[in-house]
Amino acid sequence: MGMSAAGGSKGGGRRRGGRSGRGGKGVMSEINVTPFVDVMLVLLIIFMVAAPMMTVGVPIDLPETQSKALNSETQPITISVKENGEVFLQETAIPIAEVAAKLEAIATTGYSERIFVRGDATAPYGVIADVMSRIQEAGFKNIGLVTQPKKDQ
Repeated sequence: MGMSAAGGSKGGGRRRGGRSGRGGKGVMSEINVTPFVDVMLVLLIIFMVAAPMMTVGVPIDLPETQSKALNSETQPITISVKENGEVFLQETAIPIAEVAAKLEAIATTGYSERIFVRGDATAPYGVIADVMSRIQEAGFKNIGLVTQPKKDQ
């Protein structure tokens, strides 16, 4: 009888120590960040793959030339001219008279900002020429026409 009473008191002491939160079986208060890091890495990979496809969303039919593609480190400002003569700055439609003012407002590197003019192959030549002359008159020097490479016949 003496042994069972001694064993019972030891077991009771252990149980009370476990309930107080100081023992090995207490509530774990650490946050496991591994699943969070895994999700963030997957999202990073998805956005790295999808980012080049999200450049400019104005659908136009670019003319084809034999020039090679340019290597670009920074994202240029893009002005698009649709087949009906509408002018877009990035993805926003703007009046042709406001092209220079809007460019000066959003140019981060001043007049050395790279500006790409994307003209539809069937767009009126006069509208594209007018857009380019307005950009040049505003003081921007780094202007380029965007085309796509010719497909081999």
